[in-house]
Amino acid sequence: MAFLPCNACVELTAKKIILGLLLVSDGRALTVRSLIDACALFGIKENNVRVTLTRLSADGLIEASSRGAYALGPPVLSLADQVATWQTMEQQLGPWHGGFVAVYTGTLTRSNRKALRQRERALEMCGLRELDPDLYVRPDNFQGGAEFIRQRLRALGMEAEAAVFAASDFDGERRERVAKLWDGRSLDAHYRKDQQRLEDWLGRYQMLEQEVAAREVYIMGAQAVRSLVFDPWLPAPMIDEAARHAYLETVKRFDDTGKALWDRRFQIRIGMPYMTEEQPTSGVLQ
Repeated sequence: MAFLPCNACVELTAKKIILGLLLVSDGRALTVRSLIDACALFGIKENNVRVTLTRLSADGLIEASSRGAYALGPPVLSLADQVATWQTMEQQLGPWHGGFVAVYTGTLTRSNRKALRQRERALEMCGLRELDPDLYVRPDNFQGGAEFIRQRLRALGMEAEAAVFAASDFDGERRERVAKLWDGRSLDAHYRKDQQRLEDWLGRYQMLEQEVAAREVYIMGAQAVRSLVFDPWLPAPMIDEAARHAYLETVKRFDDTGKALWDRRFQIRIGMPYMTEEQPTSGVLQ
């Protein structure tokens, strides 16, 4: 359940839950009633949900697809596609020969706050770190090299004018600083610790009440998926690739379990997302 807008470290809001559910709906619409029921699991009232839907629609983040149902708006669709790549990003990796991909943003405007936020998010989601003012780098370990990073940055909303290129042969001082831009030990510890946490939950969730399990899988899944969406996908020896792979596989199983739990919890309303509020519910969740 790839709920990017939900960061488990911050307060859940109607906006985060609505966008999170729509992000994993495979482009389908969800009914207002199903979104109200989902938010109710976290103590969010119906009026709050309806006001949030109105605001999100006015901002173009969602749009009505039929009476009583909403889907993601065009500005969010490209981001949704990129968020979904967490499951396949490992397949895009190639051998690392010690080079880097660099991005220079010094020629880009800083007065447009929206563009600046999108740029910062894109750089972070691509694992780029600032080496010098306006110069960002990451290991060149994707099969497509600089072109892969260039295309992904643009898909994430970064300006096409940014210079993206292969880089190598840093001087001694910069070489030392490059090596410290990422904390591989912390990443390895996170992979192992969070994998164990998810595995423990998968081993006991069937003993939980349905609504408790639905809440927990949402929050824990959000945190796990978000960590992979923003993972720098470093090469060995910077990180333990086996530990990352094991963590990825566990998160995939956790994600599948979460989707199944939510489908069972909401049955027709989530399982048939095109159904409008006016259609019969056959007594489900009444």
